[in-house]
Amino acid sequence: MTLGILGGGQLGYMLALAGYPLGLHFRFLDPSPEAPVGRIAQRVTADYGDHAALEKFANGLELVTYEFENVPVEAAQFLAQRVPVYPPPAALEAAQDRLGEKTLFRNLGITTTDFLPVSKTGEFDAAIRQLGLPAVLKTRRMGYDGKGQWILRTTDDVVKAKAELPKLHLILERFVPFTRELSLLAVRSRHGETAFYPMVENHHRGGVLRLSLAPAPSLDPPMQRAAEDIARRVIESLEYVGVLAIEFFENQGRLLANEMAPRVHNSGHWTIEGAVTSQFENHLRAVLGLPLGSTRPAGQCAMINLIGDLPEPSEVLGVPDAHLHLYGKVPRPGRKLGHVTVRAASPERLALRLSELPTFFHRPDFCLDSALSQSASQRA
Repeated sequence: MTLGILGGGQLGYMLALAGYPLGLHFRFLDPSPEAPVGRIAQRVTADYGDHAALEKFANGLELVTYEFENVPVEAAQFLAQRVPVYPPPAALEAAQDRLGEKTLFRNLGITTTDFLPVSKTGEFDAAIRQLGLPAVLKTRRMGYDGKGQWILRTTDDVVKAKAELPKLHLILERFVPFTRELSLLAVRSRHGETAFYPMVENHHRGGVLRLSLAPAPSLDPPMQRAAEDIARRVIESLEYVGVLAIEFFENQGRLLANEMAPRVHNSGHWTIEGAVTSQFENHLRAVLGLPLGSTRPAGQCAMINLIGDLPEPSEVLGVPDAHLHLYGKVPRPGRKLGHVTVRAASPERLALRLSELPTFFHRPDFCLDSALSQSASQRA
């Protein structure tokens, strides 16, 4: 049984690694001849708009899934006429436009920050008057890892943004003063079975995820249930199949939905060692219609992204309960090169293990020490 995956980055790489023990084979399509999956699976190197390549790619596949949300919807729709595509192209389309995404949330009764569309200078001025400052200006499409976003705190920021306003469709959002950022992974199978992982606390620098703590420290059951209710509304409305990630702001004890990703997600990498069933295996189970695996955590976990450069592997692996994942990418500033997962039986034991990581991990950009101090104060 061969599955097709659109996109050949590290998420696709980890999907394949989770699928091989299930007896699955994989074929990838990615425009880059350097896509990491070329080391472990068949790869078609072609543009997503190349219909001849898509035809070749689809031939003999059981189904198609994708590993990132900026796959052109037209490619997914083209393939869906030839082979089942999961998650459905409608979910891909909803997640690619921030205005459509926020509107979907609102239509489902899910709380978000206030927002307005901006496509020209006059609309920008009106939106600023209505929402006030501070605010966040975002491109409606293609923004990720902090790209395509501008925080506007003062009138000088507004003047500068107007002068540099890209000729793109934008969205202006009221700035949310939040306590912390959280995310939830939901999974729904072809037969409607659903499961949820515990919420995760995420720490960012420069808009890029640096650290996830799982389960989120000091997470009370009502908030977990509230997040699951939100995710359930989304996956049922979209007739969703596969893993879905939803990112939240915690604001005065309530959740504000920020974004969703219709795929396996960086904040779920901890599940490889830290849950009974990883997000990658459960995504494959879901799209194939197999029973879902348990999402129960196996203790406390921290997942640390390796961005731009790499530590000495022996120093990481010398720490008990530490697991190193390298993606086979050439290092360059801002690039996700791998991650480290550290697992322990308790928050206190996890803090001890993280303190034993080499000095490479205790730089401010990793958020490690500040996050541990914050978690300890929350527990106190």
